[in-house]
Amino acid sequence: MPLETIRVAIVEDDRTTRQGLAFLIGGTPGFICAADYRSVNEALAADLDPPPDVVLLDIHLPGILGSEGVTLLRAKYSQTQIVMLTVFEESEHVFESICNGACGYLLKKTPPAKLLDAIREAHQGGAPMSPSIARQVLALFRQSTPPPRESDEFSPREQSVLALLAQGYSYAKLAEELGISVNTVRNNIRSIYEKLHVHTRSEAVAKAIRKRLI
Repeated sequence: MPLETIRVAIVEDDRTTRQGLAFLIGGTPGFICAADYRSVNEALAADLDPPPDVVLLDIHLPGILGSEGVTLLRAKYSQTQIVMLTVFEESEHVFESICNGACGYLLKKTPPAKLLDAIREAHQGGAPMSPSIARQVLALFRQSTPPPRESDEFSPREQSVLALLAQGYSYAKLAEELGISVNTVRNNIRSIYEKLHVHTRSEAVAKAIRKRLI
């Protein structure tokens, strides 16, 4: 069967980086560079039809910062997954972006093959993160204040699943890590979504961070 083509839009103000990403994505089977923009404002002014499946969004952009633009782009393209790109591991922007609806966060030095894997993972509902950024997420959880009583609604297994979701684990990796079936993982995630009143992984992670549930 032919590969599903993933439509990717790039929002990056550095011309060399933007063109390099466009060349990589457009030249790889299974991907298409649907558009590239220099700012969030340019991306918001355009109307892509069909909308992109994934947006690669730089943090430090002229005008609206990428971490702030996540909310605006999610409002424009509700089904689009947004993966942040940055040179530096800035925890403030990491968590702001996640809380605003980004599903992943990668360093720009990520090797091309891993970047393409991350785009594919985001499109499939995953939450790709560079390892060093995932460690920052874990560090934040460890420093968090004790969870409110609302967390009592979750079973220990559901809390484990939620924590691993925040680290970007796929369903298969979750199942392997916890020693359960993929079907059990799906059931746990369905229960988590219902209890948090959300519909996507990024919404669940963002709400969990805001409420200090993990």
